[in-house]
Amino acid sequence: MIPAHRRLVARLAVDGDLSPDWRGAFEAVPRHLFLPDVIDGGDDGLPVDRRDDETGWWEAAYADLPVAARVGGGLGDGRGPGHPVTASPAPSGLARVLDLLQVSPGMRVLEIGTGTGYGAALLSHRLGDDAVTSVEIDFALAESARVSLMAAGFAPLVVSGDGKYGWAARAPFDRVFSCVAVRRVPYAWVAQTQPGGRVLTTWANSFHEGVLVDLEVGAYGTARGPVVGGGHAWVRRAHDPLSVVDTYVRADAEFSVTRTRLGPEEPIRDPHGSFAVGVRMPTVVHRTRFAEDPADPRYTVYLVDPHTWSWASWHIDPEFREEGYEVRQHGPRRLFHELEAAHELWVEAGRPERTRFGLTVAFDHQLVWLDDPHAVFASSR
Repeated sequence: MIPAHRRLVARLAVDGDLSPDWRGAFEAVPRHLFLPDVIDGGDDGLPVDRRDDETGWWEAAYADLPVAARVGGGLGDGRGPGHPVTASPAPSGLARVLDLLQVSPGMRVLEIGTGTGYGAALLSHRLGDDAVTSVEIDFALAESARVSLMAAGFAPLVVSGDGKYGWAARAPFDRVFSCVAVRRVPYAWVAQTQPGGRVLTTWANSFHEGVLVDLEVGAYGTARGPVVGGGHAWVRRAHDPLSVVDTYVRADAEFSVTRTRLGPEEPIRDPHGSFAVGVRMPTVVHRTRFAEDPADPRYTVYLVDPHTWSWASWHIDPEFREEGYEVRQHGPRRLFHELEAAHELWVEAGRPERTRFGLTVAFDHQLVWLDDPHAVFASSR
């Protein structure tokens, strides 16, 4: 190992992020083989180009930080405009999640979201190439991951396809591990996992960046399990563009006007309150539009249901805090009233933290429960 690699592994072990079961894999897999030539976030916060700063690039490669591996709408080398499409995960976060999988030799794993291939390499070292199947929706990323994996000495099956369908050709699996945040757990993952196996994924909604849910597959085609922690910054997420507001909130549409004293602190900003609201409104898109002047404290929260063309706008103006914020609503769904009801339900339950929730996934429905699988908090079909 190069010195930077050795220091990273030692630090992860000392900090308690790296279990003895996974230390050998992290020592054997060189992270730098799965990184681009331009890494964001050097010591000064600026991109580090390997061609200009070899030493800085090596230090960034083995820092315990996620690294953007491809830029959507850009050049794919860290130089272009756009947003990160995928990332090489922070080693500490990946080590903790892999430990939660509780894998052992002889098990077969399906990874959703190959990304750079770093996670697939670690799994292959632990379980063997034949035990690992990884699905990547981006064809260019899948091909790049195959090349990086071969360079590192690994050859798991990397499939170019939509991970929500799993990969039935190699089912059943003992574990399904998703590096992609989902708003609804695809039933294919459950169907392709053998009874007693587990599905570990980040589960998100438009109101909340996501939580990590650990589902055990039962004997009768359902999976059930608790939230075991927050989501991870390196996980790919589905982002709703602000343009969705311009598409559905039409200036010439009729709307009703009410006022509310409910502020955005809990239903939008609080990580536990926003999660509870989001699971009650899983099909609703939430976006915030701020004033052009950064010094202007006013902003508007939009709720949009693309299926019914319903929308609500919640205008936050500190000047009107006492008399109430203006709310406009359009369409068959009264989306702001639904948000108020969801928030009130969470308040009446004692403002529970997100880790008190759990999820049950069946073929035709999903249930969100609080503390006990029989205490249903929300459901969807």
